[in-house]
Amino acid sequence: MNKINKLKKAIMLAIVFAAFQVQSVFAQSGVTGINTATSSLKTYVDPATNIVLAIGAVVGIIGGLRVYSKWNSGDQDINKELMGWGGSCLFLVLSAAVVKAFFGI
Repeated sequence: MNKINKLKKAIMLAIVFAAFQVQSVFAQSGVTGINTATSSLKTYVDPATNIVLAIGAVVGIIGGLRVYSKWNSGDQDINKELMGWGGSCLFLVLSAAVVKAFFGI
C-alpha cells in the first residue's frame, strides 16, 4: 500500500512538472508582442496622418474663406476668428508631424 502511494505521488509530480514545461513553451515574451503591435501600427500611421492633413487643408480653406468674408464685411471681431482657425490648422499639422515622429516614420 505504501509503494502505491509513493508511485501515485511520483506520477503526480511528473505530471505537474510536465505541465509546467509545456506552459513555459507556450509563453510568449512581452517584447515580441510589443514589437508586433508596433509594426502593425506603423502600417496605419502614414495613411492616417495623410487623412488628418487633408482634413486640415479643407478646414483651413473654409476658415480662410470665413475670415476673408468677415474681413470684407467690416466685422470688428476678426482677430478672434483668425486666431481660432489658424490655431486649429496649426494643431492639425503639428499633431500629424508628432505622430509620425513618434512612430519613426
